[in-house]
Amino acid sequence: MTAVATVIGDLVGSRTSQDRSDLHQRLGSVLAEVNDLVTPVRGLWVTAGDEYQGTYATVQHAVRATLLVRVRLWPAHDVRHGIGWGETTVLDEAGIEDGPGWWAARAAIDAAERAAETPAQRWLRTAYVVADGAEGGADPALVNAGLVLRDERVSGLSERSVSVLRGLLSHETQRDLAEALGISASAVSQRVRADGLAAIVAAHDLLAPEGDR
Repeated sequence: MTAVATVIGDLVGSRTSQDRSDLHQRLGSVLAEVNDLVTPVRGLWVTAGDEYQGTYATVQHAVRATLLVRVRLWPAHDVRHGIGWGETTVLDEAGIEDGPGWWAARAAIDAAERAAETPAQRWLRTAYVVADGAEGGADPALVNAGLVLRDERVSGLSERSVSVLRGLLSHETQRDLAEALGISASAVSQRVRADGLAAIVAAHDLLAPEGDR
């Protein structure tokens, strides 16, 4: 078996949604978009209830995918992610998977949920755990440090700033974004500077495969 980066995602507070059917259709559409943008080993798919999962060849790919899912749903809906690293195995012909990689992802999403219950990290939505004995994964301390800073910044963004961030992550120019959003170019530039959007995009792009930068 080969170790992979596993992702478990969960819609936060979705049970209070007035139209759960519409929400899940929106989630499915977002997951399909992200699968086209970040190459998976097995694409993100809804598993049961409010959860979805997927696997990636590298932790970098998984980190990129979790940001793209969140900014496509935020602030109307929020999501929580656990990223694991470890081996996985297919249990049956239906494609059901298990193994240390998935246990690590489950431990990670549980850790993110516990952290969000504390005042200091109430905005945390993503955590990363390496399975015991797994080799080749990224350093958990370094990854989680970056996730803490990323999630804090994204959680504080207004709807308009998130719209700008989505465009920047798609490599749209600030001028094009201003026209699309019906605001001035200077207003877009101000949001980029004041909300730290350029830093989020720069960190995201550093994790891209070299040919995509």
